[in-house]
Amino acid sequence: MSSASDDRRDRDAEGRARNARPRDGLGRPLPYGTDGVERQPEGVVRAPEETVVEAQALLAAGKPFHAHEVFEDAWKSGPDEERALWRGLAQLAVGLTHAARGNVTGGARLLRRGAGAVEEWAAEAGRSRPYGLELAGLAAWARELAGTVEKDGASVDARVWAPRLRGGGA
Repeated sequence: MSSASDDRRDRDAEGRARNARPRDGLGRPLPYGTDGVERQPEGVVRAPEETVVEAQALLAAGKPFHAHEVFEDAWKSGPDEERALWRGLAQLAVGLTHAARGNVTGGARLLRRGAGAVEEWAAEAGRSRPYGLELAGLAAWARELAGTVEKDGASVDARVWAPRLRGGGA
């Protein structure tokens, strides 16, 4: 049975519950009426090359939360044999998001999980540079960042730590 508060929930065009509060560049909700960062559209089907280019631009702009949504679209719409790759990349972007928000434990955990996921996918698929992605370099970057946030115990600047998807590292 729905309550009156359920009936007042923000809804998207299809009627699904969707919080309409504005968000900052790291995806955190802001108060209604505040200027926020435009949201990344969900469910967009892109060619893998487009996914990499768009995600890289968002990472370089300090918007890893938005980059994760681009990777999530690829994971959900791409071929089954690549889902683990895109999911691992989404985990890396979410790990950077949490590290930038100051969530040391969650950020480090997701960065390491994503690093392991992309390495495992590369080994199983026999592809270390799909779509020009430098998976070994990304895994090394993620582990370095995880160690840094744990050592420092503080948030990081998402722009400064943004990885180069095709060049490895930050």
